[in-house]
Amino acid sequence: MAKVISAYIGAVIGAGFASGQEIMQFFILHGSSGLMGAVLATILFAYLGGLVMFLSINMHSSNYRKVFGFLLGSKAGRFMDMLNLCMLLGGLGVMMAGSAAVFSEHFALPARTGIWSVAILTSLVLMGGLEGVLTANVCLVPLKYLAVVAISLAALSGYPGGLAGISASAAAGGGITGNWALAGFLYVSYNMVVPVAVLSSLGRTVPLKTGLAGGLLGGLLLGLAIFLVTAAGLAHQPDAATYQIPMLYLAGSFGDVLRLGLSLLIWLAILTTAIANAHGFASRLASAGGTRYRLYGIVACLLALPLAGFSFTSLVRFLYPLFGYAGLILMIALLVRPLLCFFRNR
Repeated sequence: MAKVISAYIGAVIGAGFASGQEIMQFFILHGSSGLMGAVLATILFAYLGGLVMFLSINMHSSNYRKVFGFLLGSKAGRFMDMLNLCMLLGGLGVMMAGSAAVFSEHFALPARTGIWSVAILTSLVLMGGLEGVLTANVCLVPLKYLAVVAISLAALSGYPGGLAGISASAAAGGGITGNWALAGFLYVSYNMVVPVAVLSSLGRTVPLKTGLAGGLLGGLLLGLAIFLVTAAGLAHQPDAATYQIPMLYLAGSFGDVLRLGLSLLIWLAILTTAIANAHGFASRLASAGGTRYRLYGIVACLLALPLAGFSFTSLVRFLYPLFGYAGLILMIALLVRPLLCFFRNR
């Protein structure tokens, strides 16, 4: 179960989450209503995590192709299949560019070192096949998850009145949409593309009860982290909203050591998300663990290198909206298709 949970969380908590900027745009800037958006996201992540594992295990899938075919039909499924391959490569390139930014801005090291560190480490993890990917997640994901939760709790502990005082003091200041419910829905849809690619590769290796429990619990833990970061950000508004990396601001009062630790956390989030993207790409084209899988994993890293030459901010601004629209299609299919099948079979 731990491998399913860590694979799910690792696919969602990337650089945007660990930096706090995603949570700021989708939840915190909606004021106290952002907490309700976080609750909605928790419910959706838990339900969809369990659903994807249920479908994958029942279909004995080793990649997302069968799941897409069921959800979207043969023609739309093939189109989404090709689009998803491009998105996984794009996401991998974005993570390499993010690593370059962290190395140059926070570690005072050459940006190229950041790019190649992710490319090489990702390739090495994929050389271990599916087991190597799951083991890396089990080792690395709990570290970044606990760090996010610890910083949020520490930031909240210094806030007078705790959570009870937030609703009275935190005013909405915009957000990525004008509605907290729509923001919560879009956040989950935007973040489900990579988890579907990763979780569907486990269909032949995980028992049904374990998969369902792992998908459900992974979604609940994601929701808990979202809620805590949102609450911590609301407690420190409006100052937190003026920073590109709000989590660094929240950690700032705890000293330089913690700030350096958060920089490492952000890079760790980049690495685990890069591994998830590369694994999703390679497992779609070859059986996880074989020679071809390892080869495609290395090819994915090489193909993504040109994208890493662009700035992290520019790539996020251009590619992430496209990912969001594609994720919205997948999200609607996940919510609607199983219900249609259920009522047809009654």
